[in-house]
Amino acid sequence: MTINELQDNVIEEFSAFDDWMDKYALLIDLGNSLPPLEEKYKTESNLIEGCQSRVWLQADYKDGKIIFKGESDAVIVKGIVSLLINIMSDHTPQEILDTDLYFIEKIGLKEHLSPTRSNGLVAMVKQMRMYALAFRTKEQG
Repeated sequence: MTINELQDNVIEEFSAFDDWMDKYALLIDLGNSLPPLEEKYKTESNLIEGCQSRVWLQADYKDGKIIFKGESDAVIVKGIVSLLINIMSDHTPQEILDTDLYFIEKIGLKEHLSPTRSNGLVAMVKQMRMYALAFRTKEQG
């Protein structure tokens, strides 16, 4: 599936709920379905700067695609990590760099997050793009 098809699935899933309490519950479920990150990846270098809660993001490059893994110690943030991983993982660096993550706006995520969580979301997306840029540079080098 393309990144945009995955985003459209998320938008559809969230549009089934009108109430933000239900959407938060969905985010928490998504976070709970995220496999735990191995302890060896919970390092300072994998910690996302700008997040109020602790968020770790690990990126591995395999067969031309980036595989993301992550975790957070906050349930709603873990759900956001899960969403981003589901959408961005298993794509090429170029696909990730070319992507407009419109799902964030469409499901109303940004406006329903506290400013610190919103900053954290931006920081997570930025970090994923930095990994993509680094892997693309290695490909070309």
